[in-house]
Amino acid sequence: MRERHLERIERATRSAEGAGLAAVLVPPSPDLAYLAGYDPMPLERPTMLLLRPGTAPALVVPALEHPLAAASPVGGSIDLVAWRDGDDPYAVISTRLPSEGHVAVGDHMWASHVLELQRRAPGAAFSSAAPVLGALRAVKDVEEVGALRRAGQAADATFEAIVAQRFAGRTERSIAAEIAELLVHHGHTDVDFTIVASGPHGASPHHEPGDRVIEAGDAIVLDFGGRLDGYCSDTSRTVVVGREPPGFTAVYDLVARAQEAAVAAVRPGVSATSIDRVARGVIDAEGYADHFVHRTGHGIGLEVHEPPWIVEGNDMELVPGMAFSVEPGVYLEGRFGVRIEDIVVVTDTGVERLNLSTREPLIVD
Repeated sequence: MRERHLERIERATRSAEGAGLAAVLVPPSPDLAYLAGYDPMPLERPTMLLLRPGTAPALVVPALEHPLAAASPVGGSIDLVAWRDGDDPYAVISTRLPSEGHVAVGDHMWASHVLELQRRAPGAAFSSAAPVLGALRAVKDVEEVGALRRAGQAADATFEAIVAQRFAGRTERSIAAEIAELLVHHGHTDVDFTIVASGPHGASPHHEPGDRVIEAGDAIVLDFGGRLDGYCSDTSRTVVVGREPPGFTAVYDLVARAQEAAVAAVRPGVSATSIDRVARGVIDAEGYADHFVHRTGHGIGLEVHEPPWIVEGNDMELVPGMAFSVEPGVYLEGRFGVRIEDIVVVTDTGVERLNLSTREPLIVD
């Protein structure tokens, strides 16, 4: 474990040097957990991992959290710098910053911390560390893919269990609560979200489950996920209650074809934007361009949304180990929505689906 995290820190430092960065500052975040195996709460007391090419890495922490940092995988292998309440933590950090050059900061850093560090280092130019850290985290190793695979299997088991239950006469909120219980039952330690969007609510891609009572003839978008072994799941399926609403079959078939085409297009060497174009092209060809209102997918790992972004304009080349969602959708205001989502991972020769639950249209009670 220690060697794994030290190797990640070394790669991040090399990448920063290659990008011409003088330093990278990483606050409490999935980035810090990825690099150092340390995941403290993000508080007003600044905690900061400092990476500088040619300089040993340092982790600046509040003194009251020093024991936790010392017990982390890299705690005995990098410089731990503790500051006490009443000290000036920004002075401690800024003395370790270059007097000039580009300093990249993690995207989860509090604005108050960034502003104070900018004031203390007026000769430095500050920018986002996402191009460096996001690119590293986008490519999963074998253990990370294994964790994502287990999370996907647990999400599949959750879907199979929930569609065996009765939907008619229940509220969206009650179905969402049962999905959350099932995610935990099947191994998730945390539940991140449970979208249950019935009938016309299905036309809102991020609908929050409410007190609408589900009726026969409703299409229902189910989109849910959580964390298992620290890695995220995320899957979407669309089912109907009792009977299909008018026009549903054609739209469902269209979305299924778009999703299948996009997954089949995934392989090393193609761009993220090309996958978006494949899915969008299928839907656009049938006249539903204005009803596919979001990107085709997002990366997944320690966060449910992280690089690579499967969206028009992202020319990032796909490489083995990248994991992301493929989730085209069509949303008809006042009627229903359809979304089908699987997590996939790029392999040496193509693609592996990490969600294997049925994508056939299901009628539930």
